[in-house]
Amino acid sequence: MRPNALLRVSVSPCPPWLSAALVCVVSLALLPACAPGPWPHDDRPAFDLPALNAEINRALSGELPPDTTVYQPPTDPDGTLALSLEDAAVMTLFNHPDLAAQRLGPVIAGAFAQIEAGDFDAEIFGQARTGQEVRLVTDRATQQEFGVTGRDADAELGVRQSLPSGTDLELSVTQRRRASDRAPEQQEANVNLTLTQALLRGADRRANLVRLRQARLDVVASVHQLRGFAAAVLARTETAYWRFVLADRSVAIFERGAQVARRQRDDTQKQIDAGALAPSQAAASAAEAALREQGLIDARAAREATRFNLLSLIAPSDRTSAPPPVRVTTLAPTQAQPVTDLPDRITLAQRQRADLNEARLQLEQDRLETRLTHDGVLPRLDFFVNLSKTGFADTFNDSFRDLDGATYDVSGGLRLSRSLSNRAPVARDLAARARRQRSAHALENLARRVRLEVRLAANEVERLRQQMAAAVTTRNARVQVARAEAARQAAGTGTALQVALAQRDQLAAEIAEAEVQTRYRIALINLHLAEGTLLERRGVSITPPGERTE
Repeated sequence: MRPNALLRVSVSPCPPWLSAALVCVVSLALLPACAPGPWPHDDRPAFDLPALNAEINRALSGELPPDTTVYQPPTDPDGTLALSLEDAAVMTLFNHPDLAAQRLGPVIAGAFAQIEAGDFDAEIFGQARTGQEVRLVTDRATQQEFGVTGRDADAELGVRQSLPSGTDLELSVTQRRRASDRAPEQQEANVNLTLTQALLRGADRRANLVRLRQARLDVVASVHQLRGFAAAVLARTETAYWRFVLADRSVAIFERGAQVARRQRDDTQKQIDAGALAPSQAAASAAEAALREQGLIDARAAREATRFNLLSLIAPSDRTSAPPPVRVTTLAPTQAQPVTDLPDRITLAQRQRADLNEARLQLEQDRLETRLTHDGVLPRLDFFVNLSKTGFADTFNDSFRDLDGATYDVSGGLRLSRSLSNRAPVARDLAARARRQRSAHALENLARRVRLEVRLAANEVERLRQQMAAAVTTRNARVQVARAEAARQAAGTGTALQVALAQRDQLAAEIAEAEVQTRYRIALINLHLAEGTLLERRGVSITPPGERTE
């Protein structure tokens, strides 16, 4: 027996940039977590996903998610797949190939966030060079030529860093050696510190962090994209499951109907042989039995089609074996509750819908872009200062000891640059502000459409809930009519045709009842999809890391 308790995964908000991608990988690993707070009524089955700790450890170690993870529910001794709705959902989340590809999106986005953050990392640089020169020199006094051999070596080591405040820092240490067979050896040590500070363009810390913040927002947006994609895939799987349930139930109804029709045909023939009925009654009974056989053939073919479709969503393709038979263990509900909390569901959709959250992130991306383009309109004015200490000696150690002397070099100043027309920065700023307004309008329109989708989905759920009760009443009435017609035929006051028609109506009422129950379940899935709560109701949490943009 499978455990029924939810496995919990705690995903904390993203503090530093280094953990953004890792937290995202854990979040998007499609692992179950507790549902956030109370939801409107409806069932929320819980899953037990295997290898949970292995997935978490793999994500925290910075590894990519696995290419294929196979989850297999229990099977009957004859190889039939005993499939519940929860099993179908888990198999989809683990095995669906498109979903496995989508899981890499946040990993890639997290990597780009690290790349952007790397612009503010300190950088160590260094170089070493050595050379030798041999040349002829003419003495001016004696006009004699003689050879001179010179050797020199340079080495430099330093660190530089750009800060979000618009400050560039560089600290370096340089050692130079000059030696010649005609002059004494000379060693020069130099320590140099350079500071450059932007005063106009590039001086706004928030503008300098725009690219990093946009990259982090891309991480969050990619998780929302994954969340929406996973919900859509899960909705298709659950819809396929309930359609298979309907097809399987329809086969059972048609089999029972065909059996009743055959029995009715045989009873009619016995009554004809006994002289109780006219021979003309046999045709109606035989035709009805043949019609039921046709319906049974179509029902079995439809069940096969829905089985193939369901297995294509939940199981990885295997060319070496045929799709296994499926036995469903979750049946369509016969009772339904009215939707009385529509305002709460609309409010929930405004908070939970992945496409709405993506639109909000896009608006925030465009707002950050306007900050960057506004900063780009400003002229470039930088203040710089350079401080240098130099030591000279004839040995390496003495050259560094000479740095303690009173000599030093200090220089500073301002650098100014600006385009004469400044057309390109102004145009970029105008385009950014226009995109921001467009995103705001798009967000408003999307929010309005989401509210409409929730209302329409809730209206459909309520309609089918009422239809379920009406379908039960219709089916009970058709059963009574069919029994009455069979009794009339047995008493000699009815005909086989009337019995066949009554049984046909009973069969149609049973099929209609099964269809409305299945359509109610599918409508409930669509309502949860419109609310943006389908994953959470199934015990799956794909939560983006928290991110502050200011």
